[in-house]
Amino acid sequence: MDREVLKQVIADQRDYLSPKIFFERSQANVIRDFLDDPSILIISGIRRSGKSTIQRLLQQGLSESDYYFNFDDERLVRFEVQDFQILLELFIELFGKQSFFYFDEIKNIKGWEQFIRRLYDKGNKIFITGSNAKLLSQELGTHLTGRYIQFEIYPLSFKEIIQHECPQVLTKKALSTDDTGTILHHFADYLKHGGIPEYFKFRKPEYLKDLYEGILYRDIIARYNISNERPLRELVYYFASNIGKEFSYTKLGETIGLSGSHAVSNYCSYLEKCYVCFFLNRYSHSLQKQIQYNKKCYMIDPALIRTIGFRVSEDKGRLLENIVFIQLKMQGQEVYFHKDRKECDFIIRKNNQITQAIQVTTNLSGEKVKDREIEGLIEAMDTYNLQEGLILTENEQEVFNVGKYKIRIVPIWKWLLDAEAP
Repeated sequence: MDREVLKQVIADQRDYLSPKIFFERSQANVIRDFLDDPSILIISGIRRSGKSTIQRLLQQGLSESDYYFNFDDERLVRFEVQDFQILLELFIELFGKQSFFYFDEIKNIKGWEQFIRRLYDKGNKIFITGSNAKLLSQELGTHLTGRYIQFEIYPLSFKEIIQHECPQVLTKKALSTDDTGTILHHFADYLKHGGIPEYFKFRKPEYLKDLYEGILYRDIIARYNISNERPLRELVYYFASNIGKEFSYTKLGETIGLSGSHAVSNYCSYLEKCYVCFFLNRYSHSLQKQIQYNKKCYMIDPALIRTIGFRVSEDKGRLLENIVFIQLKMQGQEVYFHKDRKECDFIIRKNNQITQAIQVTTNLSGEKVKDREIEGLIEAMDTYNLQEGLILTENEQEVFNVGKYKIRIVPIWKWLLDAEAP
């Protein structure tokens, strides 16, 4: 790799402007607590979720902040593992000796983890961002097991949006009518436009389409050498159109024209690694049964669901379900769904036991809907020996008992604002 080209890239990438519209991110404070830790800090998440901005802001607050390099640059298409030595020499030449390194999308370079190991062994502090969590952890695991800490960045949570738009309501012990109306307005907006920062700010549909195409081509098709993109596109289209509905690899393969459940499983794995889709298992004490059971799919953001999928109606209940699932993921919860004679949307597992059961529905105004949600929740509570269950609705609140079971009904927006930070 030509030294002068690398020098020009370094110079160009120093011209960083902080976002004009800045959102406080809860994960940034979590990461700050590890600045003195010798571990490599990995910040991963879907493209354009804000991970690079978080890294840049952390970088600006430190005394040694010059050794930054973004490998997601077309001028680096010929960069190879031996060029890391040239990059290191240029850093020292331009800025003197420093011990903090900041790398964006370093996974683009084959063999990168060996260079990181060399830096780490010399006592340097290293920050890495990337849009493929499992790839980063797999490659680092080969050379640096136990020497890194990984933080996942999701699109803006509803609480982060409220913190930006009307932070005063978060400090009030009681909400006025105006406060509640304001929150409901922002929640309706969040349900439609999601939390991908740039799209949230400018609302340009082309932005989401470009983001989706970039993920599809750069993170999946090119990386995994997929020659026929049609089945992959149809798979994502299917998931975006059937949020929260059960599917099997075999039947789905027949639908989109992929032969064998193994191929469908691989494609699902690619989508999950780059944070587009997440797959929920039906709970069983038997891991083998979990693998064999049907699964459900949820997606990273409501706006992407609307952009990619097809729906003849609003299907608000599924979108609300998706929002709850993503919030649970942000909190790092181990999530499953329950199904026996009845069904419960989400159950949470901690320390090898189920600790919570959650139903999600738009409202409980119809008797059939109310009976279905309560019966599914009670079956889960009975199965896992829980005394209390939770039903999240669009805007209903109540607490009541059914026999020995206590059931809380809480508005989703209130649950999101009360949720613990990740």
